[in-house]
Amino acid sequence: MSALLLLTSALQTSTEVLPALGLLGHQVKILPAEGSALLEAPDSDLLLVDGRQDLAHARDLCRLIRTTGTDVPVLLVVTEGGLAVVNQDWGMDDVVLHTCGPAELGARIKLAIGRLAAQREAADPDAHLIRSGEVLVDEATYTAKVGGRALDLTFKEFELLKFLAQHPGRVFTRQQLLQEVWGYDYFGGTRTVDVHVRRLRAKLGPENETLIGTVRNVGYRFVLPAKEKEAAADARTTETSTQASPQTTTEPVV
Repeated sequence: MSALLLLTSALQTSTEVLPALGLLGHQVKILPAEGSALLEAPDSDLLLVDGRQDLAHARDLCRLIRTTGTDVPVLLVVTEGGLAVVNQDWGMDDVVLHTCGPAELGARIKLAIGRLAAQREAADPDAHLIRSGEVLVDEATYTAKVGGRALDLTFKEFELLKFLAQHPGRVFTRQQLLQEVWGYDYFGGTRTVDVHVRRLRAKLGPENETLIGTVRNVGYRFVLPAKEKEAAADARTTETSTQASPQTTTEPVV
């Protein structure tokens, strides 16, 4: 499941703009197809630009997105007529017909996000590694270690540990974890989350089980190790001090 951002000026739901989206399990947020909307846009894995009605505006928006420096893939949604005039210099990564089926759309989204992941990994060989304290999660090999010890995790246990480690200190409800790790199409109850947390803690071992903290009546969070907390606090203090310090300028001597 990926986080998608749909830029459209149509007063319609995402499934009316691109019907196949309704059959995929992605999380979709809709914003106006304007450059100003990008200023407060949430982080996303892929951008969809609606070019069905105003192709010229969509072209300009794609080009504008590229000037912001973002490397997030951009898919331009067009009609049959629009397909005949699109050009690569518009700045989008791919084009998709608004009438395409879910299999095609799903493949195009997967390939676009996959290409970006490959580019980032080539630029940073350790980009697929998530480190948080003693925990090391390798997204490329689907393996995890704690204190150098390999953990024998099921796929869902791995996904749960990875998701929590990616957001240290942040509290997630059971429902949020169910949606993020198991997906929106999962019909099981939140009890599933409790069971997997219990199993994950057992595999982390007595000395590390507290890494998965319980927030009473709310949910769970990955507990940031004390050393990392101190380092983060020091960084915030330094940043605050730097911002608060008056700037001095030296005028040239005449």
